[in-house]
Amino acid sequence: MKGFKETKFSDRLNAGAKARAAQLEKVRAKAAASREGLAERLAERKKIAAEREARAAERKAAKLVEAERKAKERAAAELAEERAKKAQAISLAAEAAEMAKRAEARKAEQKAARDARYAARKARQR
Repeated sequence: MKGFKETKFSDRLNAGAKARAAQLEKVRAKAAASREGLAERLAERKKIAAEREARAAERKAAKLVEAERKAKERAAAELAEERAKKAQAISLAAEAAEMAKRAEARKAEQKAARDARYAARKARQR
């Protein structure tokens, strides 16, 4: 039986160097292949980035328009509320004036009734 073939240190060093060289060559081949489509990929990325920026600008403009619309609606609602409060205040003032007139009329009627009773009592005493 033949003995086991032992590898020497230099053999192992050479095998490692060959493996590293093979890996390096593989990476260089991939890099060369990727360089071929690099310009196209960069152009595509720039196009996508420009489209993304355009969509962002559109969203920002839409937000501004929406904010302006909401501000106008809020101002209109506040104006309507203010007008409603004024109308309510006017109607309350008119109602208070009407109640005051009724109270005065009721007082005048009560005074007239009291005076009539007083005059009747005086007439009975004579």
